Amino acid sequence: MLTSPAPLLISVQLAALCRVRHDHRMDPLRHHGDVELRPGLVDLAVNVRTEPHPEWLSAPLLASMSDLAAYPDQTRARAAIAARHGRAPEEVLLTAGAAQAFTLLAQVLTPRRAVVVHPQFTEPEAALAAHGHVVERVVLAPPFTLDPGLVPADADLVVLGNPTNPTSVLHPAPALTALAVPGRTLVVDEAFADTIPGEPESLAATRLPGLVVIRSLTKTWGLAGLRIGYLLADPALIRALTEVQPLWPVSTPALVAAEVCATAHAAEERIAHEIAADRAYLVARLAEIHGVEVVGTPTSSFVLVRTPGALALRERLIARGFVVRRGDTFPGLGPDWLRISVRHTAVTDAFVDVLKNEVH
Repeated sequence: MLTSPAPLLISVQLAALCRVRHDHRMDPLRHHGDVELRPGLVDLAVNVRTEPHPEWLSAPLLASMSDLAAYPDQTRARAAIAARHGRAPEEVLLTAGAAQAFTLLAQVLTPRRAVVVHPQFTEPEAALAAHGHVVERVVLAPPFTLDPGLVPADADLVVLGNPTNPTSVLHPAPALTALAVPGRTLVVDEAFADTIPGEPESLAATRLPGLVVIRSLTKTWGLAGLRIGYLLADPALIRALTEVQPLWPVSTPALVAAEVCATAHAAEERIAHEIAADRAYLVARLAEIHGVEVVGTPTSSFVLVRTPGALALRERLIARGFVVRRGDTFPGLGPDWLRISVRHTAVTDAFVDVLKNEVH
């Protein structure tokens, strides 16, 4: 196990396996969409809904302000999350955002061979590297569909997203469960699972040895600033993670949000259908533009596109009032990739009109 990660220049080939160490002074894995925002820009870089919170959510949040003198009590929130997925409360770990779960896992697990499937959310690899683990990459080629055979048979830790950020590709549940082999911890990041109607490929209610599912409540419900997520796993792992987690890691308002959102099934499903319709509209409008290719089959609240000179195009879009997420900080992508968040059709129309004029 490494105790002091050192810089290493690497070249990642598609569908190839790479051993990676990081220089944390200039680590693109720590680049996230929020740093790209600037005042006055239309945000197409961050995958968080920005609509006003409904009364059934905002009222309990405001009411929780009167309880801040007491230390947070997770009992009700854990029970609500457990019921949401047909689990026991002992199988639920509430976290300060889903990202904290990756840091806790990196502290507790001691893998001999850790593999992260890319392109995907970069925080899992960054967290593992920060805690001294050597990380190997399996990089999927476009259209980014999962082939379980690419994962080394002796990998005892495998991390991947479903649906995957930034590709928006949804992997079939059987392809994921094929990776849940004896002696392996399989971590599935389902931060965007609730953006898909019916969550057809979710493993949140599945009990398999070594399976860990990570979820977020910040995306669909527009609660990124509140920091609330959770992890589902075997009770023994939950206990180990709890031992390294800071005391009272989730605030009282965040716990209230978890409890309320966990029971809002009808509203969650309605939002997922709205996202699907708005995404289909965005994809159709992007198809009008020569030189902009939607890659893969998008299923979530964002779309990945390939276009020559994407980084320069991104700067021109900023000058016209729109910011999109650069793709070159995701392993397996490069300077010709952009991620675009799904918004309402009026925003899409305004954006596409500008994009048409800026694509060279």
